[in-house]
Amino acid sequence: MSERGTSRSASAGSSLLELVLIVAVALGLALGIQAFIVKPYRIPSESMVPTLEVGQRVLVNRLGTHFGDPKVGDILVFHPPSGAEASPPSQCGDHPPNGAACDQPTSTEASVNFIKRVVGVPGDRISIRSGRVIRNGKPTKEPFISSTCADNTGAGCTFPKTITIPPGHYFMMGDNRGESDDSRFWGPVPKSWIIGNAFATYWPPNRIGIF
Repeated sequence: MSERGTSRSASAGSSLLELVLIVAVALGLALGIQAFIVKPYRIPSESMVPTLEVGQRVLVNRLGTHFGDPKVGDILVFHPPSGAEASPPSQCGDHPPNGAACDQPTSTEASVNFIKRVVGVPGDRISIRSGRVIRNGKPTKEPFISSTCADNTGAGCTFPKTITIPPGHYFMMGDNRGESDDSRFWGPVPKSWIIGNAFATYWPPNRIGIF
């Protein structure tokens, strides 16, 4: 083989190796970003309607809650307490009095992912009337919720007795209050079970936006 042919073979081999390395690095970066920074998530149910529709896709910031505490109004992806994934989801960590929402989760977390909105943070006093949250004695402004509890006939629409959110826990509710299985039934969620906050929607194209 001539020197020119040998040079071409070496160049081709070098280019192939470079391409393999580029692909490997790109794949590693993509997996690292998804594992530690930003993760896509598909909306599986109607519990967040009208804010998020079934099949809509959001991006979840996995770092945000590691550097700060969730706030009321944040939309979070998290692991719920064990029993929340059952049908029907009737597990609560204690036996709240009649007329009160669940104030304690079960002691272990489920492996499934849920997405809900934070409506109460540690120390908040919460009651619920016709699907609307009364937080620390004052009705909260919630223009984003559906009207499924407006007539107070939906399951779990009203819990008039006040509960207190324990330290390190967050009370989650879906925006579709009459069609959401949430903290009302299985209790607040420990911060350590939170995966991250949803900050943008990227599918379908006509609903692309930032929260």
